[in-house]
Amino acid sequence: MSAEERLEERRERLISAAYTLYAELGFPDTTIEKLCTVARISNRAFYECFDSRDQLMMVVYGRCVRETLETVAQAVAEAPETLEDRIEAGIATYVRFVTSDRRRARILHLEVRRAGDCLTVSRQEAVAGFCRILEEEPGLSAMAEQAGVELRLVVLGMLGAMQELLIEWALAAEPLPVEPLIDTAVHIFRRTLAA
Repeated sequence: MSAEERLEERRERLISAAYTLYAELGFPDTTIEKLCTVARISNRAFYECFDSRDQLMMVVYGRCVRETLETVAQAVAEAPETLEDRIEAGIATYVRFVTSDRRRARILHLEVRRAGDCLTVSRQEAVAGFCRILEEEPGLSAMAEQAGVELRLVVLGMLGAMQELLIEWALAAEPLPVEPLIDTAVHIFRRTLAA
């Protein structure tokens, strides 16, 4: 392998180690030493790949967000044309994709908060990305206007409700069934716009 390929391979091992350790131990308790042990690299090699634990967390979180956004956008694009079907497809796909890997759920909904200021901008960008998917849905603006609410605030409230549902799921000692989470999120969204 070339030097660049070796560096990239180490980066990927660190990302993989962080994905597991940040979810299992939590971001605050995951030291660089633990990351390096799991990734089977030296501490010095860590700093050839990343400036800090915070930077590594930003990369891991960014990858989780990107994969989730792509999956949800594709599901919405492939859903039947009715607004209701597209909303349900987006919510169901989001919940199922995030819960398909407990580590992803914990990173996206728990560790992002525990990481503190280093992820504030990344988190705001992620929320904006999910808001855009919903705000671009034809018909939602009219429904929000008819309900007398501002669509962006409804979307932010919906995202907040989904985050709390997924935090509950991630913290449960025994995995909770996913379908009730989806049904609840869809119900909240429908009732908000129908109010």
